[in-house]
Amino acid sequence: MIVQILLLFIGLALVVFGADYLVDGASAIARRFGLSEFVIGLTIVGMGTSAPEMVVSFIGAFEGNADISVGNVIGSNIFNTLLILGLTALLLPMAITPDNRRKDIPMNILIVTLLIALGFKSTLFGLGTDGLTRMDGAILLAVFILYIWQAFTSGKPEDMKADDTPPMKFWLALLMILGGLAGLVFGGKLFVDSAVGIAHALGISDKFIAVTILAGGTSMPELATCVAAAARKKGQLALGNIIGSNIFNILLILGGSALIHPLSFVGISLADLGVLLLSTLVLLTACFVGRKNVLDRLDGVLFLLIWAAYLAWLIVNL
Repeated sequence: MIVQILLLFIGLALVVFGADYLVDGASAIARRFGLSEFVIGLTIVGMGTSAPEMVVSFIGAFEGNADISVGNVIGSNIFNTLLILGLTALLLPMAITPDNRRKDIPMNILIVTLLIALGFKSTLFGLGTDGLTRMDGAILLAVFILYIWQAFTSGKPEDMKADDTPPMKFWLALLMILGGLAGLVFGGKLFVDSAVGIAHALGISDKFIAVTILAGGTSMPELATCVAAAARKKGQLALGNIIGSNIFNILLILGGSALIHPLSFVGISLADLGVLLLSTLVLLTACFVGRKNVLDRLDGVLFLLIWAAYLAWLIVNL
């Protein structure tokens, strides 16, 4: 147990340092190619910080453990939006751009709705069984390809500010991104493995581990990246990272996992997916409530309260 706790902290340290390098390198790439920090966060950073979720979910799919694959993604997305964005908003209120409001946040809602429709097609429509078939996985992956293509083809910034900082050399920025991702992935895996070992030693169920410990652990890269971005006043990078990570988790990770092995939703309740949908909707309301088009500290408090209520519900229903 002592060794696992030590490895837990080593993994956490790798994640924190990796996030710093990733944010700096990604920002440099954004400036060099004229892409907005949001698009870089949405794609490169979002996909990179989702690597731990991919590892955990794909392994779960290979082993036929749907609770791990599905619970990890659902829990991670709830954790990302409610806890990580909530904490980040407390540190740095984030501007929500017209593109965020019209395109990115609604797309997130539509993808979650698609997941619910495919995953609960028996409960909702009386078709087949609840879960994701290989065909469902192919549909999610096809949407993922279209989404990536659209993000890059329409990703030219409208609000890039002049920056007098000398541009970082491309090879150095790329090295920082790769090194940062390596720290995030290996540190995140070390953190997750240690946390799961400790949880199993305490007799905690697979579903609870998946939607809490695994979800929180595999979301450590997103948390570290968003805090690092907030410290550098790069709110769009943080927001893009969370939205991108959430979309990748559903389309790429669950889509790929379902292709590997059909995923049953027997261990997942409508309440779990309801909270997931709610998390996307409250992000949309931040555009119109309080300080319009700003994810402010009041929104952050609301997000954290909803996350705490969901965590309490999980504990009560252990």
